[in-house]
Amino acid sequence: MTFSADFVHETRPVRVVFRPGASVTAVPDEARRLGLRRLLVVCGRRGETVARAVAEALGDACAGLHAEARMHVPVEVADRAVAVAREAGADGCVAVGGGSAIGLGKAIALRTGLPLIAVPSTYAGSEMTPVWGLTEGGVKRTGRDPVVQPRSVVYDPELTLSLPVPLSVTSGINALAHAVEALYAPDTSPLVSLMAEEGTRAMAGALPRLAAEPADLDARGRALYGAWLCGECLGATTMGLHHKLCHVLGGTFGLPHAETHTVILPYALAYNAPAVPQAMAALHRALDTRDAPRALRDLSVRLGAPRSLAELGLKEDDLVVAAEQVTGRPYANPRPVTAEGVLGVLRAAYAGREPIVAS
Repeated sequence: MTFSADFVHETRPVRVVFRPGASVTAVPDEARRLGLRRLLVVCGRRGETVARAVAEALGDACAGLHAEARMHVPVEVADRAVAVAREAGADGCVAVGGGSAIGLGKAIALRTGLPLIAVPSTYAGSEMTPVWGLTEGGVKRTGRDPVVQPRSVVYDPELTLSLPVPLSVTSGINALAHAVEALYAPDTSPLVSLMAEEGTRAMAGALPRLAAEPADLDARGRALYGAWLCGECLGATTMGLHHKLCHVLGGTFGLPHAETHTVILPYALAYNAPAVPQAMAALHRALDTRDAPRALRDLSVRLGAPRSLAELGLKEDDLVVAAEQVTGRPYANPRPVTAEGVLGVLRAAYAGREPIVAS
């Protein structure tokens, strides 16, 4: 980036606690610091054991445990959680788990204004953003509101030790997608570019290590550090074609969140590459490659991640419908979002072909 550029960078108030064991030891301290006395703990079914430990650590400050988070935050799930928070007389919320749990915590914050503490157990990055998402009638809509930004984020590498390797890989590549798009977002800045490059380098280096040795706490910590930086990037910038594709594929067709990001990323990047030479240079440095789209696909394939949208259950007849939805209300993007271009990206991702940089 040249310093003849025009940019704005906004820093949002959020406190980060990063240490092994912090998911149990730090959450009560963060609640007291915020003056909260009745917190509803929310999670998904898979994360209920850890969430229960957090709830027990809160003691009398826990107003209840709500383990009904679901992927893409269906509006009816959000409605139920808001009702539970109100019935419990909660004055705050603790979201424990991945993007689904934190997304549900954000939905509660959006509707009630309650302060949110996030305890992420995956590498999704949602905890560092003011972005919320809700799915209704097969359509996922997103927005930004400072009220949903967690007031405290507790990063505990030990919490991710139980995260299965396949989910660790796709969750980590989901985080990489945040950094990749931030590098060429219309509202990027020099600080965002630094975080995106470092976050990419950290995550891409950590994933092969933790896949080989899932109990490697240093690798887990490095991946969580990378996710933190990538999430900061997502929170500071505007999403583009990659995220729009994933929101349509997830909200309309029910494809799994992290796996969809993993499949789409190399193809969306290959489409945008000719228009973003500075972003590509940063990615080439971070990934130590001359072909970032191929390197990202090779990384995911080498670590056993899904290769194609077909593997995720999408039907070939769905491609045209998805392309129409993406182009009907596109997100900001460095290359024009055309029906032909989007359909080309989707077809390549559906088949799992080698990503080819567009000309």
